[in-house]
Amino acid sequence: MDYTLITGAAGFIGSHVAKKLLEQGHAVVAIDNLNDYYPVKNKRRNLLALQSFANFQLIEGDLAEQSCVDKLFSDFSIKYIGHLAARAGVRPSIADPRLYERANIQGTLNLLDAARRSNKVANFILTSSSSVYGNSTQVPFNEQDAATDRPISPYAATKKATELLGYTFHHLYGLNINVVRPFTVYGPCGRPDMAPWLFLESALKGKPINKFGDGSSRRDYTYIDDFVSGFISALERPLGYQIFNLGNSQTVSLNEAIDIIERIAGKKLAIVQLEAQPGDVNITYADVSNARTKLGYNPNTSFEEGMKKFHQWFIENEI
Repeated sequence: MDYTLITGAAGFIGSHVAKKLLEQGHAVVAIDNLNDYYPVKNKRRNLLALQSFANFQLIEGDLAEQSCVDKLFSDFSIKYIGHLAARAGVRPSIADPRLYERANIQGTLNLLDAARRSNKVANFILTSSSSVYGNSTQVPFNEQDAATDRPISPYAATKKATELLGYTFHHLYGLNINVVRPFTVYGPCGRPDMAPWLFLESALKGKPINKFGDGSSRRDYTYIDDFVSGFISALERPLGYQIFNLGNSQTVSLNEAIDIIERIAGKKLAIVQLEAQPGDVNITYADVSNARTKLGYNPNTSFEEGMKKFHQWFIENEI
C-alpha cells in the first residue's frame, strides 16, 4: 500500500491536512515528536480526530534523528510527503536558535535525503513561512519578485534554508518539490501562542493581553480550511520545483483584529501596551496569483467570518 506521509500531524495545520486526506480515502502515515512548544494535551486531542480512521498510522519520532527517518521509509511505501513538522515561533527562535536549526534544517535534510534514496516519492510539499520575506517593502509579496535573503529572525532563516535545500535536491536528484509559504493560519485547533487564539481566549476569560507596538502592523490572516485546500492541491500536482504563497491576500491591522475579536466575543480586551518585539515584521501580505493559476487556489474566508467559526469552536470545546 502506498502512503502519504504527513510530518507534524499532531500539530494545528498538520492535523487538519491529515484529516482531509483521510476523508478523501488516502492512506496516511504520520510522524510527530509531540514536543512541548505548546501543551501536548492539545496535540493529543488533535490526534483523536485521526485515530478513528482505519488507514491512519502514527509514528512518534524525531525527524532530526536519521535512524528514525530511515526506519519510517523502510516500514512504509511512501509516495507523497506533506512536510509540516517544524519548530514554529519567531520570538522563541531568538532565545534558542540551535533548537530551531536542529528541528527545521536537520529534520528537513534527513527527510529530503530519505525521499531521494527511496525512488518512490512522486511529490514533496515543503512548508516554509511568510517570515522569509522579512521586512520587504514590496507588497503584496510575490514569490518571484520579493527578496527573501534578509530574514530578521532565526526561525525565518531556518525556513529559508529549507527552501534552498529543497531546490538543491530537486536540481541534483529530480525530486518534485512544491514549497508553500503559509500566511498566519488560524482556526479551530489553532496554535495557542498565536494572536487569534490568545486574543479570543483573553476576551472570553477576562485575562489581560499583551499588545506589542502601536497596532498598525498588518497580517494576512488565512483561515485553516482555505490553506488546507491549497496545500492538498500542491500535493496532488508534481510541478518540478515551485514556490507558492498560501495566504488570504487581504491584510488586517492589529488594531482592526482586536476590534473584530472584541465584537465577536462580546467583551472588551484588557490590553497591556508593550514595545514592538525584535524579529516581528511590519506586514505580511500574499500575492496568491501563482497559486490561483497553478493550483486552483481560491481563499474566500474573511478574517471576521473565520474568527466567528473559531469562536464557535472555542465555545463548543469549552477551551
